[in-house]
Amino acid sequence: MTIRPLLASLCASLDDFLAKPLDIVGVSGASAVAILDANQPVFYVVSPDFWKKIAHPERVNSAKATKSIEFDVDEEIEQAFSRRSAPPAKPARTEDALAGSVLTRGAMRFNRFDALADQLLEQETQRVQRGELSAASVGILKNRLDAHVLPYFKYIPPSQVTPMMMDAFVKRLTDSQLSSTTVSQYLVVVRKLLKLAIRHGLLREVPELPSIKVANRPRSMLSLKEYAAVVRTAHRLTSKGSRAPEVKASTSHRERFWVQPRHLCLPSDMAWVIRFMVNSFVRPGDLRQLQHKHVQVVRGNSVYLRMNLPQTKRHDAPMVTLRPAVQVYESALAHAKRAGYGQPDDYVFLPAEKDRNYALAVLGFWFKWVMREAGVAPEDAMGRLRTLYCLRHTSIMFRLLYGQGIDMLTLARNARTSVQMIERFYASALDGEMNVAMLQSRRTQK
Repeated sequence: MTIRPLLASLCASLDDFLAKPLDIVGVSGASAVAILDANQPVFYVVSPDFWKKIAHPERVNSAKATKSIEFDVDEEIEQAFSRRSAPPAKPARTEDALAGSVLTRGAMRFNRFDALADQLLEQETQRVQRGELSAASVGILKNRLDAHVLPYFKYIPPSQVTPMMMDAFVKRLTDSQLSSTTVSQYLVVVRKLLKLAIRHGLLREVPELPSIKVANRPRSMLSLKEYAAVVRTAHRLTSKGSRAPEVKASTSHRERFWVQPRHLCLPSDMAWVIRFMVNSFVRPGDLRQLQHKHVQVVRGNSVYLRMNLPQTKRHDAPMVTLRPAVQVYESALAHAKRAGYGQPDDYVFLPAEKDRNYALAVLGFWFKWVMREAGVAPEDAMGRLRTLYCLRHTSIMFRLLYGQGIDMLTLARNARTSVQMIERFYASALDGEMNVAMLQSRRTQK
């Protein structure tokens, strides 16, 4: 007789099975139960009813044949099982039957990925409360658990995860057209869950995980000519009162236009934002939350802005800007005061917009509009999209290209990043020809 392979969605230790075998078989339902010894499956058990279905599937639908069938199951065990389990009025779900059983007590209750996921979320939430982690990272973790991790590992006990299963999981992510960086981040989540399983004694070590080569994709930047073009175009669109076309990039008409009518005309904020970002190294997320209380104008041997922004990506050191950012800020401040804003708690750019996520989205929409009008391609030569974030990349690259004797460590700390990140992402497009004059320079004789 050929029996199809069983998929065990439940597990129990050998000690628990020997102590209460009927309890374990009773909650198995239409599934096999893996009996573990030293966290390794040694055999599987199924209920008598389930055995009938898998051993004689052709006879299940015949009530007459079912009565006359003889099974290779100990008659006394089947009778004992019948006496202990009176037929309920309606079939109970396996989840309900599991409550209070030996499969959900003690360490074995964590031999399920959903239980480990709840514990991991609780631990990460505690890290947020201690200030070690941002609240957004917990939301990202939950999204990844719900999107792929739990759906794939729903019926796989952590104690039975194998390298082949992990290969299949990576294939699922690849088929979903996720980037190598995102796939690598998903494997980090699974590794955290498996480490929790080790702490509960369900595993001895984390199974071998697939090796993913992360491809660095640095953001694009603007050249000096392109930067000048978008600034001039932004000033021109503002002075003429031009109105944004309600069309997509493909020139087809939009059925619904998400930008509010008052934001279809370009204000002075767009030109200020472009110049400010290129001369201050800030991220778009920092710009969104920038308030006047965060900014201090410093005039001495050097003229600059000192910005004490809230902590971002574990960096909380003050940032200083280039001199042109001072003129931009003072123009924005004077304009805001004429409109009734400019108080310490008011935002520097688009102060009337209280929804700061929407404010940042509007700035991104304006920037794409300005680039189109300026004749700047929405993608660079390597096919990378140019978004508002490319202005930060432009700021750092301009310092590397045109700053005299710039110190990489100072630049990295002022931009709230690391030297490694600048080398991997920002300066990855830097080549010798860009700084050929510096390469050919000679020291002067003293």
